[in-house]
Amino acid sequence: MRRSLVLASAAITALGLLTGCAAEGDGQDSGTTTLSVAALEGGYGRDMYTKVIQAYESAHPGVDVQLQISKSIEDEITPNMKAGRFPDVVVLGQGRKAALTETLIKDKALEDLTPVLQAKVPGEDKTVGDKLIEGIVGNLNTNPYGDGKTYTMPMYYAPTGLFYNKGLFDKKGWKVPATWGEMFELGEKAKKDDVALFTYPTAGYLDSYFFSLLADIGGEQFYTDVMTYKQGVWRTPQARQALDLTARLLKYAAPTTVGYANEQDFTKNQQSVLDNKALFMPNGTWIVGEMADAPRADGFAWGLTPLPAVTEGGKRYITTSVESVWVPAAAKNKDAAKDFVAYLYSDEAAKIFAASDAIQPIEGVAGNLTEENAEFYKVYEDPSVAALVGGFASTAPVKGVDIKATLFDTANSIISGDKTLDQWQTALHEASEKLRQAGG
Repeated sequence: MRRSLVLASAAITALGLLTGCAAEGDGQDSGTTTLSVAALEGGYGRDMYTKVIQAYESAHPGVDVQLQISKSIEDEITPNMKAGRFPDVVVLGQGRKAALTETLIKDKALEDLTPVLQAKVPGEDKTVGDKLIEGIVGNLNTNPYGDGKTYTMPMYYAPTGLFYNKGLFDKKGWKVPATWGEMFELGEKAKKDDVALFTYPTAGYLDSYFFSLLADIGGEQFYTDVMTYKQGVWRTPQARQALDLTARLLKYAAPTTVGYANEQDFTKNQQSVLDNKALFMPNGTWIVGEMADAPRADGFAWGLTPLPAVTEGGKRYITTSVESVWVPAAAKNKDAAKDFVAYLYSDEAAKIFAASDAIQPIEGVAGNLTEENAEFYKVYEDPSVAALVGGFASTAPVKGVDIKATLFDTANSIISGDKTLDQWQTALHEASEKLRQAGG
């Protein structure tokens, strides 16, 4: 599910991963390096990783890649990691409830992958850095400490935004709202047809929504101020405007939203868009594959739009979802791991990934897109829309503070009426101040 959903391939058991790590010495004695890779099973499917690993092993006969895949990969690898048994490569983004990637960032437990950017892609003349699109590294997502070093590599990128059924809009003669005023007018129209204006799979999907909204309201500098915990940032008029708009939008949420907003039932909220029971939901391009086999209304066709503009004709931002691959600092096979990570950016691997609509941030790869996915990526061609990459800055851990949960998950409580807008703003202010004081 979601933007942290990556990957896949022939699943092995947790015991298999453990054996792979523990058996490294035996592998080296026999001239073979056993490389253990752990990955979250998500919306892009398994086959692509099976093929990539087969291709890598064919070109590297001295390497045996063992891949463990699970929809709850954090639950499976964390006990081993606490016992000192780390996978060599992990494909797992940020934004998951378990927050494993974020925890290791806070603990400064990731290997510096800056040398990977400078390394040649195996079998090619270009370096990894030469192949990446501009701006995809060097942000808070890849360089969390602001020291110029890269610790998470961007694996796939995708536009996020509000997904909807273009077929329904065509049938009803509705225009996609360009401003928030038009958005709420549409909400009233849809209500008369018993259609909710909005839903979300889980509250965690509001990350891309909020990041875009904050930038839409205050520009990139204000967005950065929020992400880096500038003193008093949640007491500003811009922050209040973001919460006010969101609270108003949540009044139009589908009645089933909160009940299904969990890891087991989130697809039921997604299904409400397919069934024309809700108009918009925040999501990413992986939704197409994730719901490929789900029933849908006649004439259904996926559409993607940025958030409505705060001011008519104003600049809008598309939060760009970036999946991550990283190497634990405690991994046993770090050199082999870095070589494997570099290979993931090869033309050979990129074509395999693109066939599953997993698009890497490599120059020219978008030409491999399917027609449906190509429509989504056209959002970047709109001169009034800018890409937004990044997220909250890492700090030293603060007990009891999770600003992502405070910002995103509180939406459930706003809908249910368990919390007020003022309580939401106060909680965000207090969490941000504690993280600011914690620093790095």
